[in-house]
Amino acid sequence: MSLFIIFSSMPSSKYPSPYPSLLPKITPYPLTHSSRKLSVPVFSKPSEAEEELSAPEDEWLKRLPDKKKPLYSHSLPCIEAWLRNLGFYQSKEDRAVWLVEKPEWQAQLSLDVTDLYVRYLKTGPGNLEKDVERRFSYALSREDIENAVLGGP
Repeated sequence: MSLFIIFSSMPSSKYPSPYPSLLPKITPYPLTHSSRKLSVPVFSKPSEAEEELSAPEDEWLKRLPDKKKPLYSHSLPCIEAWLRNLGFYQSKEDRAVWLVEKPEWQAQLSLDVTDLYVRYLKTGPGNLEKDVERRFSYALSREDIENAVLGGP
């Protein structure tokens, strides 16, 4: 006796399934310009429920390595607690993207695999003619990155 399991991401009348597929739906045609989704940063303050979660953040802030140490020596929870402490909040669309609103500027910070990117947005306060992007190596100290990022565009 042979047993065959058929995985399908598209509903099929030939092999109906009472369970929803766990595989992604495959688009039968290439994406066109009109079907592409544009990513636009949306700024919103964290909710009170999210702010209540900050008690464990204090624990991670206590575990922060010395500010002179390179950022690569920090754990991800420590980096996240540090960013929250600086006024950043995490994007709901992309967990590696952090946003901050200052009176003079708005910025989007991205934790990439090899570097930390900061994009100061022209749509925010201030008079930027275009978005300004900066890249910082994780080999820089947390103190240097903090001073550079909070220094603004």
